[in-house]
Order: sequence, then C-alpha cells, then structure tokens
Amino acid sequence: MFTLARYYVKSAILFLVMGLLLGGFMSYRINISDAAVPQSLITAHTHLILVGFVMMLIMGIALWLFPRPREKVFYSPLLAEITFYLMFLSILVRSAAEIAGSIVLSPWIAGTVVAGSFGEIAGIVLFFINIWNRIKPIGSQIREAKGEKF
Repeated sequence: MFTLARYYVKSAILFLVMGLLLGGFMSYRINISDAAVPQSLITAHTHLILVGFVMMLIMGIALWLFPRPREKVFYSPLLAEITFYLMFLSILVRSAAEIAGSIVLSPWIAGTVVAGSFGEIAGIVLFFINIWNRIKPIGSQIREAKGEKF
C-alpha cells in the first residue's frame, strides 16, 4: 500500500475514533446526566462516522486497489493528493463547526459548516473524476467469456 492510500486509511481510523468518542459523550449525556443532546452533535457524530470513516476508507482502498493506468488517460497524482487534503480538512472543519454549533449559535459557525460541506462535495467529485480511468475490467472479460456470472 503506497503512502497516499495509507493516509486515507489512517485518517479514516482517526475519524472513526473521533466519532466513537463523540458518540460515547452523547451516550453519557443522555443516559447518565439525563441531559438532551443538541442536533448538531448528532449530526457531527453521524458525519464523522459516515463521511470521515466510511467514505475516506472507501477512497483509500479504491486508490490502493485500482492500478494506475498505463495508457495516456487522465489521472493526476497531484490531484489525488490535493483531494486527500481537501477531504481531510473539510471533514475536520465541518465536524468542529457542528460541535461548536452545539455550544454557540453563530452565523459564522453555520457558514463554516456549509463551507466544510461544499469542500467535501468537491473532494468526493474530484476524487472520482481522477480515479475514473483506473477502474478497469482487468481479467473480467476472460471470466465472463467462460460463463462466470458476478
């Protein structure tokens, strides 16, 4: 596994831990402190698990599994690296802003949540545009010609 794929996978694990810690905190508030949990904390928790962990893990494994194209098609290692940093920072910014929004209501915080969201959207779209030509049917034509079904 090369460096950028490892960055995606390790970041995914970091976001999983952050999501689990936030979930534990919310569980404590609800079950021990008998306190309500603001919607923005639930959103941050869900977001850390689904986008931070699941999406980053999928992206890292996809980058690792699909071979680089040998022919001259669009693929940019620089764009792949920029996409990683865009995703990582956008997830951090959005999650931190959601958590801050559970403490203080502010237009600045709401704008930061939206900016983080659009950063994630851009990162996911750029990632799949960049990796599109790496998704090849290597060997599948042979197996399918023999009658194998998937």
